[in-house]
Amino acid sequence: MRAAETITDHNDERIGDYRALTDVELRTRWEPPNGLFIAEGELVLRRALRAGYRMRSVLVDAKRVGQIDDLPLDDVPVYAGDQATLEAITGFHVHRGVLASFHRKPDRAAGDVLASAKRIAILEDINNHTNVGALFRSAAALGMDAVLLSPSCADPLYRRSVRVSMGEVFAVPYARLEPWPDALTHVRQAGFTVLALTPAADAVPIQRLTAAQRARPALLLGAEGSGLTAKALHASDARIVIPMRRGVDSLNVANAAAVAFWELTRGDDQ
Repeated sequence: MRAAETITDHNDERIGDYRALTDVELRTRWEPPNGLFIAEGELVLRRALRAGYRMRSVLVDAKRVGQIDDLPLDDVPVYAGDQATLEAITGFHVHRGVLASFHRKPDRAAGDVLASAKRIAILEDINNHTNVGALFRSAAALGMDAVLLSPSCADPLYRRSVRVSMGEVFAVPYARLEPWPDALTHVRQAGFTVLALTPAADAVPIQRLTAAQRARPALLLGAEGSGLTAKALHASDARIVIPMRRGVDSLNVANAAAVAFWELTRGDDQ
């Protein structure tokens, strides 16, 4: 079993990366400027390593140290504590038993992401971390090549987003698209058709898109409740809708994205 440094004091300076993980405002202000993110759970940890992220440290339930014994962690500090100590450090019951702190990679440029993609999703003002994580998981599973985010979107590498995505956020290239929404012009210049998903009365059912519109789609998705802004809608090439039944006006944005991703990739060879 791998040797670990035992932590008994939740104020121990060595585990500062993991302190107050449930304080969203604190973490979102602190993690990106310090170039780190937190992976929760063994599966997510392993996917981060496979994606080439460099680990800073591991914090593990003392009973589960053996679970990470096969990982190449020779130069990475491993800290272990009982559940009470881990909860005091993080602010929640660490039922998956493993947390890891990773270095972020340099931010990608939107142009670089567009250059290597055929189908993309563009998110406007989606600041719910659960929805962002679910969107990335669907994008990876259903064949979207990349995700672009408006400046106000939630951080894809925030712990909840990473966990909900099951680590698939590491598999899908993404970048911030600025200035917003003027930079949508660059998306169009790169050969994409910007398709705004909206329940507006003049929206065309998504299954009726033409072959030309499907060739290089950029699916534009808005925040839960408020939907896409008027400026974003104006900057799109077409407005599309997922037809609803039984008087339902719309789906949760993550669910709607999954349906639209499937439709846009339908017929592709696997």
